[in-house]
Amino acid sequence: MFAKRLYLAAIASLAVAACSSVPYAERVSARQAAYAAAAKEPVRSFRFFELYSWEPLGRSQLAIYTRPSEAYLVTVMGPCPDLEFTNTIGLTSNLNEVQVRFDRVLTGRGDIPCTIGEIRPVDLAKLKSVEHEQRKIQAADRPADAGKPAP
Repeated sequence: MFAKRLYLAAIASLAVAACSSVPYAERVSARQAAYAAAAKEPVRSFRFFELYSWEPLGRSQLAIYTRPSEAYLVTVMGPCPDLEFTNTIGLTSNLNEVQVRFDRVLTGRGDIPCTIGEIRPVDLAKLKSVEHEQRKIQAADRPADAGKPAP
């Protein structure tokens, strides 16, 4: 019974995602632009003890959260296989430090590891304001005769 409910919930969530009014490429593009606008100057490395969260931003970029209040925009050298669609990732590190051109993003057993080409810290307050700006809509008043039935 539980498996049936889980299966139905998965189908329902896929159906809702498929009905999104914004195409996938457009959503990814908007997310990339938001992170790029909030990213600071490149750094050579970052330290982490646990991978808190991550978000794919296309085939060659991802956002890595080391804490809820700390994120990095990571660009890999060349496209990374399955980066957009993998469920889990891994990061290589040396003594909990991830370095540019030395460490890699792992996307799966059979996939080639993707070498990290650039690391940029993300200003999360600025990211939130950029996302807020992207969500603004253009509102206009309705014409006065729009609600009246035609004679």
